[in-house]
Amino acid sequence: MSAYPRSYNPFDDDAEDEGARPAPWTDARNLTDGPESPADRQQALRQEVLRRAEATVASTGRSLSLMYESERIGVASSEELVRQRGALERTEKMVDKMEQDLKTSQKHINSIKSVFGGLVNYFKSKPVETSPTQNGTLAPEPSSRLKEAISISKDQEARFQASHPNLRRLNDSDELSVGLGRLKDIALGMQTEIEEQDDILDRLTTKVDKLDINIKSTEKKVRQL
Repeated sequence: MSAYPRSYNPFDDDAEDEGARPAPWTDARNLTDGPESPADRQQALRQEVLRRAEATVASTGRSLSLMYESERIGVASSEELVRQRGALERTEKMVDKMEQDLKTSQKHINSIKSVFGGLVNYFKSKPVETSPTQNGTLAPEPSSRLKEAISISKDQEARFQASHPNLRRLNDSDELSVGLGRLKDIALGMQTEIEEQDDILDRLTTKVDKLDINIKSTEKKVRQL
């Protein structure tokens, strides 16, 4: 029977003295359950995958929240554009009414220039007056592109709020893609609306300049009476 235990290496070079105890024998098979074993590495890998997946879900959730907030701001800005359009349209109608009233006044002035024929001509050919405008104001009609974008966004928001939170998380990735599409439609709709309002502003500016000239001309005629 050997004098050395089975767990020691009898050929260890470090054993210089005969009375020295041999070094323990290291068997690679005994490391399978150690801290660096394949099983531990596989478990660590699974944990890393789960951690990254959770981080991705959290990042998607934050992006989705930012997208919804941007969409709400876009809808609010679009609705403000619609109200601005209404103000421009009402202003244009007021200028048109002032222009019509000024034309009527000019006809009156022209009709009384002549002492003898003025009154006769005035009663013979009474100026045609436009029918009075109704007191009620019509709701402004935005561009069809912006109107559709606002409608779709509001409808989607209502469906999202009514859905279950778990279903929201399952569809986060798809909803983010679709939501970005809606946000793009809102931006394009706002661009179209701004371009149309620019046309109204140009038209209104021309009418105001013309009205100003006519007012000065009418004042001059009044002073000449």
